[in-house]
Amino acid sequence: MNPYIVGIFVPVILSLMLRKRKDNKKRGVPIDVGGEPGYAIRNYRFATPVESHWDGVSTFAELFEMCCTRYAHTPLFGSRKLISREIEVNSEGKSFEKLHLGDYEWLSYGEAFNVVCHFASGLVQIGHGKDERVAIFAETRAEWQIALQGCFRRSITVVTVYASLGEGSLPTEVTTVICGPKELKKLIAISGQLDTVKSVIYMNEEGVSSDVSSAEKNTNWKIVQFEEVVELGKENPADADLPVSADIAVIMYTSGSTGVPKGVMMTHHNVLATISAVMTIVPDIGNNDVYMAYLPLAHILELAAEAVMAAIGGAIGYGSPLTLTDTSNKIKKGTKGDASVLRPTLMTAVPAILDRVRDGVRKKVDEKGGIAKKLFDIAYSRRLAAINGSWFGACGPEKLLWDVLVFKKVHAILGGRIRFVLSGGAPLSGDTQRFINICLGAPIGQGYGLTETCAGGTFSEFDDTSVGRVGAPLPCSYIKLIDWPEGGYLITDSPMPRGEIVIGGPNVTVGYFKREAKTKESYKVDERGMRWFYTGDIGRFHPDGCLEIIDRKKDIVKLQHGEYVSLGKVEAVLIGSPYVDNVMVYADPFHSYCVALVVAARKAVDEVLRSLVKVAKQANLDKFEIPSKIKLLHEPWTPESDLVTAALKLKREVIRKVFADDLASLYT
Repeated sequence: MNPYIVGIFVPVILSLMLRKRKDNKKRGVPIDVGGEPGYAIRNYRFATPVESHWDGVSTFAELFEMCCTRYAHTPLFGSRKLISREIEVNSEGKSFEKLHLGDYEWLSYGEAFNVVCHFASGLVQIGHGKDERVAIFAETRAEWQIALQGCFRRSITVVTVYASLGEGSLPTEVTTVICGPKELKKLIAISGQLDTVKSVIYMNEEGVSSDVSSAEKNTNWKIVQFEEVVELGKENPADADLPVSADIAVIMYTSGSTGVPKGVMMTHHNVLATISAVMTIVPDIGNNDVYMAYLPLAHILELAAEAVMAAIGGAIGYGSPLTLTDTSNKIKKGTKGDASVLRPTLMTAVPAILDRVRDGVRKKVDEKGGIAKKLFDIAYSRRLAAINGSWFGACGPEKLLWDVLVFKKVHAILGGRIRFVLSGGAPLSGDTQRFINICLGAPIGQGYGLTETCAGGTFSEFDDTSVGRVGAPLPCSYIKLIDWPEGGYLITDSPMPRGEIVIGGPNVTVGYFKREAKTKESYKVDERGMRWFYTGDIGRFHPDGCLEIIDRKKDIVKLQHGEYVSLGKVEAVLIGSPYVDNVMVYADPFHSYCVALVVAARKAVDEVLRSLVKVAKQANLDKFEIPSKIKLLHEPWTPESDLVTAALKLKREVIRKVFADDLASLYT
């Protein structure tokens, strides 16, 4: 046979064989379950839900103590030293705070455990009782975790609060509040509403006024510095009073994207189930891994991720979204961002942050143009072909070549050592997933879970290169689809079963704090004792057992002529426009079309509507799904403006009320 023909056809045949083998892998398998009839899937490796990965460990507190003993001399918590805090004024007269940050300074597992024990004893000294709750109202930092674990050693339930939440969202019925200096000012402003608060423990932040004198003057609270509590406990040690598995570890308030935040009650058993399940998913995870911590710890995604890192002896370096990279808003020119200094191997991200990384890289490539852009385009297409299973794609030595020539600078944005990224909190577009995967040289795993399921649900496996899906069930969860006839989603649909997603397993939480009616509406226990949570999300199962989120019940609006518009689906498409930083689609049932509020990302605002129509048509949206009119907004939507959650998800009802007049004008 002609060697040239062999050289062409053998790689093609091998490529097809490899792709078929990968496509045939079963990642989730059907399972018979109780409760409402539906189509249920479990993880292919575990016949029953995982509850604890460690013999004799049944609580979050026991897990932390075990790990601190096992990895006593290994670095655990790292924080950057502040060198200077400066104010810069731009040409328009606006002031911006810039930080000059130094290297990371570390606490080992053993040192961290000692501080945790001292803090726990200090809580006794300031008079906090076992049956009283503590709220942590602060940004992500090492002291947040120390406070959490300190509370657990006294069997104290912790209430988590987003640092970005407005004053009206602060929970009541807590006795002690642990906060940062900025949050202390918010507490003082609403002190009259916080009848149960007796003590406030504030964390110092260099260069930031804590307003302690105002708190002491205007409230009856006992105001104590964080370090003082630790010192009190060190001088007056108290025996630990550890919780049991069924005790409530955390009351975590939801982000409020669909209305008023609800307090989700999580037991130690719930949290441990999710941690144990994730341990089985990320390959070769161990104490050589370094984790970049910058998302809100009041979000279950970050809390679970950090818990997993501590469980395997990994190092956790703290940063913030505003200091993450060398070009982040608060980083002083010439100073390295958190990721450049830490050089993490693992990180979590929400889609909005990954979208910004993608847009930033594309913008720089377009600005360079010429040979640099051509090289990037060639390298990207070659790597894309390889990921899609083509034998002719860039693998092996050619991949290394493109990494050195083209992608090395992109790798450096996040430190150059990232080997796995978990995206959660909201759907990640296939375009962004592919782009980040190729440019960072590391896979992105999409996860799906909720506060109500302790982040447990589904998780993409390391070798799953598909996009748009959220993986197979985690080993702690069963995933069931049930019919939603009103929306036209049935488990008998072809080619894939579709329906509302219901999650069952030991990770499903107890319910909502003092919201009994809402708890009964969303949680059910079947005849076999399995607890299920009804998510309100719509999904479909692929043949390999992986889940894809395709809709949300609350986001669907019926238009005047009977067409159904999925607001979330349309938004996910329109955000792909390069001119759009954020978008909210609105549909009035008394009209035949939808409209949109658009935060423009660039100055070329005239191009925005044309660009939206283009991406909408590429995604095959129907005419009634494409906004006929849009309103351009120049102010970005941030958690501080209360228009998006801390995870950057839209607060649809808040936005609708704030821009009610603008939306009404789009229908006139």
